[in-house]
Amino acid sequence: MRHYEIIFMIHPDHSDQITDMIERYNKSISEYKGKVHRFEDWGRRQLAYPINKLHKAHYILMNIEVPQNYIFNLETNFHFNEIIIRYIIIRVKSAITESSPMMTSKDNRCLSNLTDENLKESHVNYNK
Repeated sequence: MRHYEIIFMIHPDHSDQITDMIERYNKSISEYKGKVHRFEDWGRRQLAYPINKLHKAHYILMNIEVPQNYIFNLETNFHFNEIIIRYIIIRVKSAITESSPMMTSKDNRCLSNLTDENLKESHVNYNK
C-alpha cells in the first residue's frame, strides 16, 4: 500500500455536507483495507484568487494509506463531484501523523495572544 496526502477544497455553500462526505470517504478507505493517518479540517478560508467566481472555500487535508487503484477511483470521484472545487493528491514516502503547519500556526496564533504582557495591557483600571 502507498501513502498519499490529499487536499481538497469544497464549495462554501455545501459546508453542511462535509461530515457526510468525509464519512463516505472513510468508509470507502476501510473497504479497501486502507488507513487514515491524519485528518484536518482547516475550515472556510479565503482563496488567493477567485475560482468559479468564488472567493472562499472549505479546506480538508487527509493523509491516507491505500492501494493505488483506490486513488484512481477517488480521483474520478473528485473530478465529477460538483461540490469539490479543486483537489491535489500527492504520493508521499511514509505516513505523516503530526499536525500540519497550517494547524500549528493557528494554535500558536491563539496562544501568542494570551501572553502576560497582552493581558496586563488589556486590563482596565476602573479605580481612578
